[in-house]
Amino acid sequence: MFAIILGLSFIFSATANAADSRATGDLGVVIERASGSALIVEHSHHQLLAKINELGDLSHVSVVFSRDQHYAYIFGRDGGLSKIDLIEDEINQRIIQAGNSIGGAISQDGKLIAVSNYEPGGIKIFSSEDLHLIADIPASYGEGKLSKTVGLVDAPHQQLVVSLFDAGEIWLINLQNPMQPQIQKFKNIGKQPYDGFLTQDGRYYIAGLFGESGLALLDLWNPQLGVKRILTDYGQHEPELPVYKMPHLEGWSTTGEWLFIPALHQQEVWVINRHNWQLHQRIKMAGQPVFVSAQPDGQQIWVNFAFPNNHLVQIIDVANLTVKKTLTVGKAVLHFEFTPKGEQIWMAVRDDNLVKIYDTLTFTQIAELAADKPNGIFFSHRAYKIGF
Repeated sequence: MFAIILGLSFIFSATANAADSRATGDLGVVIERASGSALIVEHSHHQLLAKINELGDLSHVSVVFSRDQHYAYIFGRDGGLSKIDLIEDEINQRIIQAGNSIGGAISQDGKLIAVSNYEPGGIKIFSSEDLHLIADIPASYGEGKLSKTVGLVDAPHQQLVVSLFDAGEIWLINLQNPMQPQIQKFKNIGKQPYDGFLTQDGRYYIAGLFGESGLALLDLWNPQLGVKRILTDYGQHEPELPVYKMPHLEGWSTTGEWLFIPALHQQEVWVINRHNWQLHQRIKMAGQPVFVSAQPDGQQIWVNFAFPNNHLVQIIDVANLTVKKTLTVGKAVLHFEFTPKGEQIWMAVRDDNLVKIYDTLTFTQIAELAADKPNGIFFSHRAYKIGF
């Protein structure tokens, strides 16, 4: 009898633990910029699970996830690096690693966290396990100068790619021996690279240039060929509109044979032929694009805009390269994120203090969550994507 009772007790205990457990594949983080906090959400049922406070300056932020999706690593503007436990709803660890940082990446094997810093300029490499410093890579150029680093992404073969804003360089960093990173430097790539993008297959790194026309392209399959300049004469004879918010290149998209990018100084999305890297088409938009993001199936491109048109979102039909829908979503749509298979899109609507959730087939709103000045949405399936 005792053995039977013990066995039943074990079954009931296991059942209770299973009921209390939390899977991590459909979790995400919504950043609340004004309060320096983050919401842990579950996108299958549109649920708010927890709020994490005291994360510092989140006015510009990016997030990556551990391979097991247990932890989110949040890079704050104040140089803070926070490791968030998505199961226990708490800060696992937080450090201040620099004076001013702009983003980060997680290595291909998931063991290393890299942070891109403005001040002091450079890259710092940390253990994803306990955030201890492994390597400090100053972005040195000229005579004792340090450059701001931007456009940091992870790449195949345990590599990082980053652009140096002040130096006009792209660095390819090999972390196979993280204590002694090997750096290949590509100089004179153009004036003031302001961000970078890695194609979904991990092959091409493209840096946008703020100081001159064109883009800088590095083929990671053939780095010995150096950096190639593309679209060098585009826009030279057109009036430049003021830039109210810099486009985010990590929101660029490739689908099929096309690369979709926001046009700097123009109210357009450029469609670039990936076979020859020539401009194929210019799509007129309702404002200056910030994020140009493809649905996971590649059929549609969703675009948001800088002020004063940041209440709108437009959808481009990839089949005919035209705007098929314009949505009035709310005040200041800053960021969006697709669910893993793309049936929904979550939008951070800052000045309405809401996250609005839309069906990507019907373009109708299906749910919303309250959030304090949301400015970033990041889902845990990013753990399995290259270039974040």
